Amino acid sequence: MDKIYTPSLVKLALNLWPPFWGAGIRIVSISDDFRQVRIKLKLRWWNKNANRTQYGGSIFSLTDPVYALMLIGILGKEYFIWDKQAEINFIKPGCTDLFADFVISDAMISEIMSATATGDKYLPEFVVQVKDLNGEVVSQVKRTLYVRKKPQYRVEQDGCGDAEDNQRSVMP
Repeated sequence: MDKIYTPSLVKLALNLWPPFWGAGIRIVSISDDFRQVRIKLKLRWWNKNANRTQYGGSIFSLTDPVYALMLIGILGKEYFIWDKQAEINFIKPGCTDLFADFVISDAMISEIMSATATGDKYLPEFVVQVKDLNGEVVSQVKRTLYVRKKPQYRVEQDGCGDAEDNQRSVMP
């Protein structure tokens, strides 16, 4: 990957990014190899819901676009990587600051690389638990990503990619 896309730069950019900053979301750490990220959601007066607990939209937002950015840092410029689908299970109210630890294993990286080597798309699923200060699970979020090698890096080039690649390649 380009040297510009470093964990420290990604951390700084996300911590200054208005959707994260405004929601009280802060990147605590990103490992040098992009395989581990820790995020904190601060409980503030402006991100509380009517019950004075963490607003569900903020809890959901803290998981977006973390796995996609991790994979971009790991796999590099040879891949299209997009969030495709997500779902959240609210388990209990978040009455404190919340934390989420994102991890991508070596086995998952190998699985993704193997599944996409010939140009096929792959839809890996990742699950992250959002926990309160006591370590109790407040919510569980499942994210499905779209991963595919860009046409110029495929073993068997088909020259054009699929409709999802073409549509997204023109988007900012």
